[in-house]
Amino acid sequence: MIEIRTISTPREIERFIDFRTALYRDDPCAVPYLFKDEKDTLLPSSNPAFEFCDAEYYMAYRDGRPVGRVAAIINRNANGKWGKKNVRFGYFDFIDDMEVSAALIEKVREYGRKHGMDTIIGPMGFTDLDREGMLIEGFDVMATMHANHNYAYYQKHVEALGFTKDNDWVQQLVKIPEQVPEKFSKITSLIAKRYHILPRKLSKRDLLYGGYGRRFFHILNDCYKDLYEFSALSEAQIDKLIKEYLALADLNLVTFIFDENIKSDDPTQQMIGFGVSFPSFSKALRRTGNGRLLPMGWLHIMRTLLFHDTETVDLLLIGVLPEYRSKGANALAFDDLIRWYHKYKFKYALTLAMMETNDGVLSAWQYFEARTVKRLRSYKAAL
Repeated sequence: MIEIRTISTPREIERFIDFRTALYRDDPCAVPYLFKDEKDTLLPSSNPAFEFCDAEYYMAYRDGRPVGRVAAIINRNANGKWGKKNVRFGYFDFIDDMEVSAALIEKVREYGRKHGMDTIIGPMGFTDLDREGMLIEGFDVMATMHANHNYAYYQKHVEALGFTKDNDWVQQLVKIPEQVPEKFSKITSLIAKRYHILPRKLSKRDLLYGGYGRRFFHILNDCYKDLYEFSALSEAQIDKLIKEYLALADLNLVTFIFDENIKSDDPTQQMIGFGVSFPSFSKALRRTGNGRLLPMGWLHIMRTLLFHDTETVDLLLIGVLPEYRSKGANALAFDDLIRWYHKYKFKYALTLAMMETNDGVLSAWQYFEARTVKRLRSYKAAL
C-alpha cells in the first residue's frame, strides 16, 4: 500500500531532495543537482517566486521507505498571462511502479482541483529558469545541473496516466572548431559594421552596481516573453539572480551585445542582447556524490570554475531583443564566446534546452558541427 505524505519542514525538504540523489546513484549519466540551490528553490523563505506561486510537496512511501516524490505548483502570473488554469507537476521522481506514479499524480490533480485549476502540465518548475520537461531521448549522454535527467520508464508512466505532448525542447552538442568558420566570421563582421552592433565584456562591478545586471534580466524578460508558459521574472527574483548567479560567473564566458546607435543618458540602454555560458559542472557534481558543498564539494566546483577542468561548456542563455533578431545580432555573442572556448580548451558546447520550434536560435548552428543529443517533453492532461 502506498502512503502519501505532505512535505513542508526544512528537514523533510532535505529528504525530498535526497530521494532523487539516491534514486540515480547508479546511473552513470546522472548528476546530483546542487543541494543548496534545490533547497533554496523549494523553501518559500528563500525563493522570491512564491510571491506569485503556490506549491505543495508530496512523498510516496511503501512500508516506511520512500519510493517517489512530486511537487504541485501553481504559477499565478503564467496562468494570468496565458489565460489558463494550469497546475504544474515538477520534481517528479519515482521507482518503476505504476501504483507509485499514479498516486503522486493524483495528489497533484487533487491540489489543482482544490485551487480551481482545470489542466495539469509538466514536468515544470516555478519559473522558466527552473528545469523544464521530461527527458525522452538522450539517456546515454551526461546530464547537466541545468536540465532534467530521468529514467526512460518515466515516459511510459505519464503516457499511461493519460498525458499527451504539450511542448518539446532539444539540446544540441556543438563541436568547438579549431577556427571560427569563415562564412560565420564574415557574417558577424558584416553585422557589426552595418548596424554598429558590437560584443562587449562587462566587469562584476558593472553588473552588480552599475545597473547592467538589472538591464540583462529585463532584456531576458523581453526576449523570452512569447515562449511556452513564460512568466516574467519579478524584481525580487532579479535581485537574487544578480547576487547569486552573475556574481559567480566567469565573465570571459559571458558576452553582452551593445547597439552603439542608441543615445541615452543611461548607458545600460545600449545593451540589446547576451550570451551566457558556464563550464560544465557535471563531473564536479558527480564527485560530490550528493550535490552538497560541504565538506569538500566546494573544492570540486571551484576547480571547475577557476581551472576549467572539463571539456564541455554549457551554453545556457543566448538572446537579443526582438527587433534585432532579423539583423543576426545573436551570432555576435557566439562569435565572441567561441574565441574564449578556444583559450580555455573546451571541446564541446552543450546548449540549454531550446524549443524545437525556435528556428531563429537553432539555425545559428548550421555553420558548425552540431547535433541534437537530448529531447525533453512537457505533457498535459485534463483534471
